Amino acid sequence: MIERMHLSILREIEREGSLTAAAKALHLSQSALSHAIRKLETRSGTAIWVREGRRVRLTTAGEHLLAAANRLLPQLERVDAVLAEHATGERGSLRIGMECHPCYRWLLKVVEPYLCEWPGVDIDVVQQFQFGGMAALFNHEIDILVTPDPLRKKGVYFEPVFDYEQVLAVSADHRLAGAAHVTAEDLTGETLLAYPVDTARLDIYTQLLTPAGFSPRRHKTIESTDIMLQLVAAGRGVAALPRWLVAEYGQRQALAAVSLGPQGIPKQIHLGVREPDRGLRHVAGFLELAASLSQQDGDSAATPADIA
Repeated sequence: MIERMHLSILREIEREGSLTAAAKALHLSQSALSHAIRKLETRSGTAIWVREGRRVRLTTAGEHLLAAANRLLPQLERVDAVLAEHATGERGSLRIGMECHPCYRWLLKVVEPYLCEWPGVDIDVVQQFQFGGMAALFNHEIDILVTPDPLRKKGVYFEPVFDYEQVLAVSADHRLAGAAHVTAEDLTGETLLAYPVDTARLDIYTQLLTPAGFSPRRHKTIESTDIMLQLVAAGRGVAALPRWLVAEYGQRQALAAVSLGPQGIPKQIHLGVREPDRGLRHVAGFLELAASLSQQDGDSAATPADIA
């Protein structure tokens, strides 16, 4: 019976002081405003106001409705605002799936400023590094996929946001620390530390070892990046990691980075999103911020000489 317009009319009459001014504020004709209230009075069986010349005086029922209007309309307007924020992507959630261990440390550099710029958006990160990222994206289990190895498929857009080089991390006093690059044969006597993923997904195998027909003396899996690089610094093994990550840890530990092969192994971090979601403001905002921050990092990134 009671419609939002009825409440708005009573609030504007109180604010503006007359039917004419209230009608103007609501972009209605005065007759339309009066008709709406008469219809409500007919339905409810009670008077809402009494005319006194050009002004109106609210009845007891009208005063009750006015109190309700002042209480309910701000709540309804807040609901409208939240819905609008959802529609424009200023509010909601962003679920991010990770397909590589080192990418998580890169992601942390993006998440903090994003949360400041988009206070209405919640972020959740899925760190199941061996999960099916593309399937999760298609099934709407995640909204953004972070991966260094994008799988191009119809309906998914990949944005390259960060260029880096995959290098061999060794201890500062390792025999290979001063080399211009390492070969597959150089690794035959080494313990290769790697994340617990299939070797078919490790660049050091697919782009260096396997094509040359060589294998490391030992392959050991380590879940934690911190532990992995502590072992490397202690001379317990070597690891293939992004140069920027080795440089970051090299500020605190005795590490060196050596290119893998004479041409090195260039890589990119990509952000994958569903094509229809590219237009969502909170998704587009994340892509733009990631690219912007990565460009800044790239401009000040360590050169091979800085860490080697």
